[in-house]
Amino acid sequence: MSNGDIFVGEIIGTAILILFGAGVCAAVTLRYSKARASGWVVIAFGWGFGVLAGAYTAAPLSGGHLNPAVTIGIAVDTGTWGKVWIYLLGQLVGAVLGAVLAYLVYLAQFQANVRKEGTTEGTADEPVPTLGIFSTIPEIRNPVANLITEIIATIALVLPVLAFGLTKGLGESGITVLIVSLLVVGIGLSLGGPTGYAINPARDLGPRIVHSFLPIPNKGTSDWGYAWIPVVGPLIGGALAGLIYHAAF
Repeated sequence: MSNGDIFVGEIIGTAILILFGAGVCAAVTLRYSKARASGWVVIAFGWGFGVLAGAYTAAPLSGGHLNPAVTIGIAVDTGTWGKVWIYLLGQLVGAVLGAVLAYLVYLAQFQANVRKEGTTEGTADEPVPTLGIFSTIPEIRNPVANLITEIIATIALVLPVLAFGLTKGLGESGITVLIVSLLVVGIGLSLGGPTGYAINPARDLGPRIVHSFLPIPNKGTSDWGYAWIPVVGPLIGGALAGLIYHAAF
């Protein structure tokens, strides 16, 4: 794969991933969305479908990593680091682009995120917080616990992804991406409760950057004090998964 193909493939694939993922979070969160309050299961499947669409689209160009933790895990296992920076740059650019696209899809709903000074009940509506649409927020803010959660959840992603390559027939049949997509759904349902399962540094950092710049009414803080955890945790988890895979398989 050429450097150009990798870069373009990761941009396109990661943009699709974030468009679906941030899109489902916006659908469930924002006032005046037809899917408002439809719940965590919908979010988990939305992110899984985002992986499905993004990875299948990017696969012919770049292999469809879409995630620095996956790229690092593969590099740790194979010892091949020459193209890692191209993957990581494409993933970050794609995540930024996908977050902007999701914002544009829900532009009217974001613009309606304002305090209403009088409803039929005579009370005021609170603005809907928006950071959770773009990036992860822990339910209990405990840096050590949050970091451990992200490390373990990322190992639970990257180690099976690496092992799927040893499963005879999966690659030839073309269903590897489908299996990985279901794996992401499972991680969301089982391990996503504490931190929102970033498990992907680009997925959290790129949209958080976008959130900090977008003109969203009442958008609140971008919470940069927490931002290192969904970056460092998945990178550690990806590296550990690569080490475990290399040692055990």
